[in-house]
Amino acid sequence: MRRAPAAFVFFLGGYDLEMVTIRDLLATEEQSFCDQQLAWGAKASAYAAQIERALNTGHTPVLIELQPDLALADERVVILDHHGQRAGRARPTALEQVFALLHVPAERWTRWFALVSANDRGHVRAMRALDPPATPEELRRVRAADRAAQGITAVQEQQAARAIAGARILADGKLTVVDLPHDRVAAAADQLEPALGGAGYENLLVYTPRDVDFFGDGQVIAGLVQRYPGGWFGGSLPVYGFWGHAQARPTPEEVIALQQVWNHPQAKADED
Repeated sequence: MRRAPAAFVFFLGGYDLEMVTIRDLLATEEQSFCDQQLAWGAKASAYAAQIERALNTGHTPVLIELQPDLALADERVVILDHHGQRAGRARPTALEQVFALLHVPAERWTRWFALVSANDRGHVRAMRALDPPATPEELRRVRAADRAAQGITAVQEQQAARAIAGARILADGKLTVVDLPHDRVAAAADQLEPALGGAGYENLLVYTPRDVDFFGDGQVIAGLVQRYPGGWFGGSLPVYGFWGHAQARPTPEEVIALQQVWNHPQAKADED
């Protein structure tokens, strides 16, 4: 079996379909990895002892979508991510980065890998932009697999459906606001997705007991990042993507005003 060009030990971050796919790829490539099946927002410190052990034994730790809360100045540490400043429609996803790091032959890049990567980069819109575009069946399969990987339950899906029924449509339809009783926001976003049979939305603001999440216009996300540091963001930026925060809780009115400011050409020029 062909080996990678370095003695890597991979440390897996928060679970979604991409992370599960990366885990399967690492197993196929006979790579060493540590997997605690962490939730979104996972931190490098969850693997502090294992990372130190890898360094002490001459291995190269590879941190995949783990928040860097450790003082890891060692040049052997590799960080792979597609969130925050590493996000963007023109930048490789974590799956693509792992594929390249291991020098896996290009012919092993499958349709499933392409779908998973596009889904992580830009949800349904990015999958439909593939060549050839994702079929309705592929869209349903990928999104169902992603929600399953996140651990979303049937009860949470039902709760999301009830929350959507009570959604507020504001700003002449530009903003849909959902109050969700749990933090599995994909359950709401997918049920609203037109390609999956939903009613659709232009921009989506979801309040959960733990955080607030926004899906939509990339310029609005840029404004949210600027106004509320310390959150998370990603997607197919700068065009569209997602943003979230566990402490800040902007009101719908603030988001609407922010959208108006950022979409106003002169205001945008002044910001620049």
